[in-house]
Amino acid sequence: MISLTVNGQPLTVPPGTTVAAAVMRIQPAFRRSVTGESRGPLCGMGICMECRVTLNGHPHERSCQLLCAAGMEITTP
Repeated sequence: MISLTVNGQPLTVPPGTTVAAAVMRIQPAFRRSVTGESRGPLCGMGICMECRVTLNGHPHERSCQLLCAAGMEITTP
C-alpha cells in the first residue's frame, strides 16, 4: 500500500492508483468554476485539464496521468 496526503488528510491506496482516483476518495470536486460549480476529472486522459492539482508543491499537474507514490503531498484549490 502507498501512503500519501490529500489536502492534509492521510490516505493509503493500492499500487497503480492514479492521483485523480486518490483525490476522489477524499472529495468529489477538484475545484470550483468561475460560477461556483464543482469541477472534477472529465476525460481521464489529460486533455480536459479539469483534474489539475498541486503535487509536492508543483501546481497544475494533471492528476489523471500520474500514479501515486509514497509520500506525495496533493492539494486542490
